[in-house]
Amino acid sequence: MGEVQHEHQPVLVDAVLRLIDPQPGEVVLDGTVGLGGHAAAIVPRLSPGGRYVGLDLDSEMLRTARERLGQFTDAAVDLCHLSYADFPAALERLGLDAVDHMLLDLGVNSAQLTERERGFSFDADGPLDMRYDRTGDAPTAADLVNALPENELANLFYYNAQEGNSRKIAKRICQVRHQGRITTTLALARAVATAQGARGGAPRPSKINPATRVFQALRIAVNGELDNLRQFLLQVVAYLRPGGKLVIISFHSLEDREVKQFVREQKAARVFGDLTPRPVIAEPAERSENPRSRNAKLRVARKM
Repeated sequence: MGEVQHEHQPVLVDAVLRLIDPQPGEVVLDGTVGLGGHAAAIVPRLSPGGRYVGLDLDSEMLRTARERLGQFTDAAVDLCHLSYADFPAALERLGLDAVDHMLLDLGVNSAQLTERERGFSFDADGPLDMRYDRTGDAPTAADLVNALPENELANLFYYNAQEGNSRKIAKRICQVRHQGRITTTLALARAVATAQGARGGAPRPSKINPATRVFQALRIAVNGELDNLRQFLLQVVAYLRPGGKLVIISFHSLEDREVKQFVREQKAARVFGDLTPRPVIAEPAERSENPRSRNAKLRVARKM
């Protein structure tokens, strides 16, 4: 994990710092601390007297973040193994009733993608897991792929990733699993690729792997990502101080739509002001240097 730490590049760091503008003594809640990329830029701005509360479902990410952030001693750093949807529990545990700013980076960490045993990527074979939190007994992607009825699989692929061939792919997966349980990333990727070309010869040329949307849909389902985001947003108003900023980086349209709709509703109710009527995207230099940033959209709102 130590080597991977230096390979992962957090996205839109300059924009996050500029729009949050963290000040000494403030309290920042980072619901997706990951390896601590954004935190390493934010924490020094909080000293003296500030506090950074970082949450993550991935205990392995937290271990690395704790080591990385240990160098900062002029601001308190509290890291918790918890979903951002449950952030009120973390604040209560720390004796906090509100924070000055909240940050979410909803992307998958590069370290998670490159570790084949995590099962997030089809670039190398590994167990079909996809859980951010592997300390519990929550269902894995393999459990869903092998247990869900065909129509539920198709709906999952369509609603979680807008996969146009969802029914064809679900049908093929059911045919394959009838011959034996699908347990690895490459086995699933092969089934999807076969389904994409099952009618009319080869699939249409595409810049993305045919399995991309299926893997996205399963990851979202396994980790309850959309439900967690909705639960988080429902609780933001009560815990963000007046003048505080809500900063969210999303990587696909479903997440961005949830955030956009929330900000629009809160703006209409005069609870929030929208600081980014159009989402902030990475500059060409960052997009070239860090391909992960190409799909990132940053939205910021300030509590009135």
